[in-house]
Amino acid sequence: MKVDCFLNHQLDIGFLMEMGKEICELFKDAGVNKILTIETSGIPIAFAAAHYMNVPVVFAKKNKSENISPDSFRSTVTSYTRKNVYDAIVSREFLHSDDNVLIIDDFLAMGNAINGLIDIIGEAGATLAGCAIAIEKGFQGGGDSFRAKGYQLESLAIVEKLDAENNV
Repeated sequence: MKVDCFLNHQLDIGFLMEMGKEICELFKDAGVNKILTIETSGIPIAFAAAHYMNVPVVFAKKNKSENISPDSFRSTVTSYTRKNVYDAIVSREFLHSDDNVLIIDDFLAMGNAINGLIDIIGEAGATLAGCAIAIEKGFQGGGDSFRAKGYQLESLAIVEKLDAENNV
């Protein structure tokens, strides 16, 4: 599914800001005080939502770097799209037990990235307010599994069927 014209190669700022406004509306009563996403394509959506919600954005890094404290929360994530395994890393200084966190991500397939972020939120003792997804691949079941667990998960678009052979 190609979204490179507005999300993961070129950014359509007006469209992203509208997405952020819609996410803000969907979670306006959830008491969110922090947004958590994972690098890279989730950041612009999280930024737009944070603008309207007036809360900070924290993003999990996928690779250890010298500027991340060794005192960090970590969760191992298997990427469905890239077919690799990585650690999602968040410095302890940015996530606390009094945070009510909204997870935002670009795509939801099986839910591996969201599970990793939920693990980090739990490790921090914070509360999960819900999850906002730009595009859910409904045919892969990740969204249904989170909703069945009682999480508020809102997707701006749900793709029910994808025929890659015919580009439909």
